[in-house]
Amino acid sequence: MEPWQLKTPVALILFNRPETTGKVFEAIRQARPPVLFLIADGPRPGHPTDGDRCAAARQMVETIDWDCQVHRRYQDGNLGCGQGPATGIDWVFATVPEAIILEDDCLPDPTFFRYCEELLAYYRDDQRVMTIGGLNIQFGRHIPEASYYFSRYNHCWGWASWRRAWQYFDYDLKQWPQVRDGGLLQDILGDDYAVKIWTSAFDNAYNKTLDCWDFQWIFANFVHHGLATIPRDNLIRYIGYTDDATHTTNGLSRYNQLTTQPLAFPLHHPDLMIRHRAADHYTDHTYFDYFPSLWKRSQRKVRKLLGLPLDQSW
Repeated sequence: MEPWQLKTPVALILFNRPETTGKVFEAIRQARPPVLFLIADGPRPGHPTDGDRCAAARQMVETIDWDCQVHRRYQDGNLGCGQGPATGIDWVFATVPEAIILEDDCLPDPTFFRYCEELLAYYRDDQRVMTIGGLNIQFGRHIPEASYYFSRYNHCWGWASWRRAWQYFDYDLKQWPQVRDGGLLQDILGDDYAVKIWTSAFDNAYNKTLDCWDFQWIFANFVHHGLATIPRDNLIRYIGYTDDATHTTNGLSRYNQLTTQPLAFPLHHPDLMIRHRAADHYTDHTYFDYFPSLWKRSQRKVRKLLGLPLDQSW
């Protein structure tokens, strides 16, 4: 049998962290994708070290010593944590019909690439599946017999998708008021706590008080009843809990301690295409229970920069 070789395009989103960028790029370099998209945001106004650090991060991805078609989208100015990745991913899916997406702080296990490629092919024409996810945050709980399970959460720490799914992404969340005011989130989630958390998250994204793009992608999956695959074993180590991070500065977080484990092949596909409710419930009350404090800190940053008053609870 011939050794497996990656055929799927890979996109890397980077900014101003050469240290983590170099580690993630080396993992991509080992996988040797035939097509590589490099999406880099520009320096932020008022951040004097950004220029040198952005340049250093871009330099880290220049060692392309395999046969590869490279596409670069390097910004001179700064689009931010929301528009930067969102417009970059728009560009990727306008160019190719499917791709693997990594950010500069999401270090994949080598088997992540094959897992993504095989499931991109397996579910290519199945509209029910919108995302191939590489992150498992169950900490040994809810381990399926198959190689992966189905979730409503399309975690963005290492993932893959198709143009057919990304077409539903809307950065401005134009449908959110209709969903919120019609009580439709309760119909989608069926969990009062999850509704509370996501109402706050989508309000913040809709009002642009939180600079993000991933909540909009989750919203697209929610309202279109999209499924994401979650691997049996975690395939992404998050290395972005650093002092210079925008949202994730808590190095003591247990998500900073996630380890990866290679996934075995051939993949064992689930017999039934049913969402794992218990695993999603655990995610609602652990992972997304941790994030309200991050959203609040992010809002505080934005409002201070804009000179707006702070809520008394902050």
